[in-house]
Amino acid sequence: MKYLLSKKHGGLAVSCALVMGLTSGAALAQTNPDDTAYLNDQRSTVVRSGTGLCWHTAFGPAASTPECDPASAPAPMAKADEPAATPQPLAVAVPARERMTFDADALFDFDKADLRPAGKLALDDFLGKMKGINPETITTDGHTDRFGSEAYNQRLSERRAQAVKTYLVSHGIEASRVHAEGHGEMQPVTKAGQCEGAKSAKVIACLQPDRRVEIEVAGVVIPR
Repeated sequence: MKYLLSKKHGGLAVSCALVMGLTSGAALAQTNPDDTAYLNDQRSTVVRSGTGLCWHTAFGPAASTPECDPASAPAPMAKADEPAATPQPLAVAVPARERMTFDADALFDFDKADLRPAGKLALDDFLGKMKGINPETITTDGHTDRFGSEAYNQRLSERRAQAVKTYLVSHGIEASRVHAEGHGEMQPVTKAGQCEGAKSAKVIACLQPDRRVEIEVAGVVIPR
């Protein structure tokens, strides 16, 4: 009888020890108070089954965590769209109109219609100033003083205007854009009675402003 009691008591002690051990082990496993719904080991790592599932402790609901429930992981932040490039304003063509007057005595010899070297240099300078303009039309107007017949002066003014046009076209201006006109002695710059007297060096010098070639350019400024 005594032996039986001792055996019974011994079994009870073993059972108690096992229960104590399990309780102690569970206490050691649950070291992370934030994840009490899942079984954690001593390193605070969730204990997983052989298939990779998290073990639930049966204490409280199984809260969703990124470790045991990937669907609960925060979605990656969307990349902010880069601001669209600001469109550059379109260049606006600006109308341009230029008018220059050339002394015929600088362009031609007296009573001639062939350009002098100095006249060509003057026109070269004019062409350089035109590089910023896209010409639509260019008009060359020839004028003479009052000496000589009206018909002669008309022809001379036309020949001089044509000589200037020919030079401009030879330097890249489209011929269709250049118009040459002669006005003879009909549009003087000097006033009536200003240069009176017979033909002399003094009167010829006084009438110099009347002997001229005017160039007028109409077009647009080239946008930069």
